[in-house]
Amino acid sequence: MKNWKKFATMSLAAGMSMMLLAGCSGSTTETTAAPETAAAAETEAAEETEAAEETEAAAESAEESEAEAEAEGFAEDVQAIVDRGVLHVGVKNAVIGFGYQDTLTGEYSGMEIDLAQKIADYLGVDVEYTAVTAATRGELLDSGDIDCVLATFTITDARKETWDFTTPYYTDYVTVLVEQSSGITSLEGLKDAKVGVSSGSTSAKSLTEAMIEAGFISDENYDAETFDPATWTEGISFQQYDDYPTISTALSAGEVDAFCVDKSILAVYNTDSRTYIDEQFAPQEYGIATTKGSGFSEVCEELITGWLSDGTIDGLIEEYSLN
Repeated sequence: MKNWKKFATMSLAAGMSMMLLAGCSGSTTETTAAPETAAAAETEAAEETEAAEETEAAAESAEESEAEAEAEGFAEDVQAIVDRGVLHVGVKNAVIGFGYQDTLTGEYSGMEIDLAQKIADYLGVDVEYTAVTAATRGELLDSGDIDCVLATFTITDARKETWDFTTPYYTDYVTVLVEQSSGITSLEGLKDAKVGVSSGSTSAKSLTEAMIEAGFISDENYDAETFDPATWTEGISFQQYDDYPTISTALSAGEVDAFCVDKSILAVYNTDSRTYIDEQFAPQEYGIATTKGSGFSEVCEELITGWLSDGTIDGLIEEYSLN
């Protein structure tokens, strides 16, 4: 009996020991899982905090940009140029003194090139030039491919209905270039001649009006609002070309009798065998053209008037021998 009791007591003790070990084992598993769950929760919370901080920082940055724009007084369209980092400008590439591109280096030079660079410097951005012609400059401005036009763009009442123009930064005059061998020396000598002009320019209209005022041709069928160089044949006719070098080539080839445009432009194509007629007419005031009603129009106007006042523009005219 005593041995049986002793055996029972030992069995009971062993069983209790096994239960204790099992309990300890279960407790260890739960204790290990708890830290892993806590760590995951902490990581998720940290990621959420970081994302929130980034969102807040982005919002603060946007607010700072808006505040800077307001501090500079920039309108939305001007700020868009600043944010882009590049000012797109339409310029001439074959008019020495205003906008000329070196065919070897690709570099641009001229008064209007310098003005474009100064505007870009004021905005704190780079400048990118796009070569334009009289026929393309308006449509490129309308399409948004360029921000402004600095390309011997004459200010007229009709054009001001479509675009904004700054105060004029230069005034030129229209005249006519001919081959000396033609014997043409004046407006009178252009009667019944064919004259080469640039498409989209006002040169043909200016020459026709000058000949009417001088009494060399009749004004019977002339209407300033509907005048079209392509169809006008009364006393003088016109051939339109896309660019100035082509007109110069046509003059040399005898396709046209004369080349009419602003004198500063003709100066590039005046050679020893050519000459100007005696008269110059139709003052041409050049201004920067911008999108009508835009904030950038105001910026350009402010800059041009300032540079006219402080002598900057006079200095450029002198530098490029445009006086």
